[in-house]
Amino acid sequence: MTTLLDGLHDEARAELVAAIRLRRRLHESPELGVVLPETQRSVLEALGDLDVELATGGATSAVVATLRGAKPGPTILLRADMDALPMQEETGLPFTSRHEGRMHACGHDAHVAMLAGAARLLVRRRNAFAGTVKLLFQPGEEGYGGARILIDEGLLDAEPRVDAAFAIHVDSTLPRGRIATRPGPILAAGDLISIDITGRGGHASMPHLAVDPIPVACEIVMALQSLVTRRIDAFDPVVITVTRIQAGTTGNVIPPTAHLLGTIRSVSERARETARDGVRRVAEGVAAAHGVDAKVHVISGYPVTVNHAEFAAFARSVASEVVGEAAVVDMRAPLMGAEDFSYVLQRVPGALVFLGVRPPEAPGEPLHSSRMQIDEAAMATGIALHAAVALRWLAQHTA
Repeated sequence: MTTLLDGLHDEARAELVAAIRLRRRLHESPELGVVLPETQRSVLEALGDLDVELATGGATSAVVATLRGAKPGPTILLRADMDALPMQEETGLPFTSRHEGRMHACGHDAHVAMLAGAARLLVRRRNAFAGTVKLLFQPGEEGYGGARILIDEGLLDAEPRVDAAFAIHVDSTLPRGRIATRPGPILAAGDLISIDITGRGGHASMPHLAVDPIPVACEIVMALQSLVTRRIDAFDPVVITVTRIQAGTTGNVIPPTAHLLGTIRSVSERARETARDGVRRVAEGVAAAHGVDAKVHVISGYPVTVNHAEFAAFARSVASEVVGEAAVVDMRAPLMGAEDFSYVLQRVPGALVFLGVRPPEAPGEPLHSSRMQIDEAAMATGIALHAAVALRWLAQHTA
């Protein structure tokens, strides 16, 4: 008996050469933020020969390709982010980044290539479905809130309005072709913390005549770890990480100020607020005990990425059809990274899944590593899964 998804994976493999070519082109020319002119041009060229409606972003370099089926019906959004990270690549690949201090270390180049490949599969099947597929190529995921900007510009409300959304994120530590997801929280909220500590400078030989902010800063860092282990529910986890300490100018001067920078990661709004309040209380309390002043700034980042339970179960079942039940992984807990796809999932039902792309001969460098690599053959699975989710969802939601 033939089904809607028959032959899809084989067609996706046939698109792999083009997908690899596009991915490597993007990898060589990474761009940061929400304005990505070269990346946008590459996407438009990749979609240029397809019978889709193309639109570009207002304040961003987004591309939205709208594909209408044979008859009117519901609308599903498929999303790929496309910005890079401000870091130096150390992979030694022949198509390594040509730009100093920029790298596709989070796999967004692969995301774009997979979604462009899926567009081709869906165009060939447009007479087989009712409804609309919107393919979003989104800039500004790496801390710029590109999804929120696009939502404010009307991404989800423009006709035909989006009814559901789906995204794939590669995982360079997961074996090739595995698909992992879970209902509920799948990624954390990520808030930035900045703490300014003000004491009184002086000579390094006479600390009693100064008020040294450096040991206070160190004590705050350790106290924040105690906050996590003693004030936060272990089953509603929080990760507080101080990533930068700045103070001083030379070896024989006690500086007047010190600065701490870090993040709070949480998977519920309750734990998020507990941690934010706790950071303020701990920093100000430790500082007061030592006679210095601490000003705490908490800058809200992306909210928790929450997969809708019904859609997550649906995506899991489609993944089982595409790769087989043995290759689907049920995640026991969320990952503590953050994603601006969370803003989309606050508005419409949907889910994010992870696709394993670990090279078989490599140790599996994590995302955001300067040595991160992927097994490009895994992109065929991502191409097929994007198309399969869209086709199956439209079929199930068409009257």
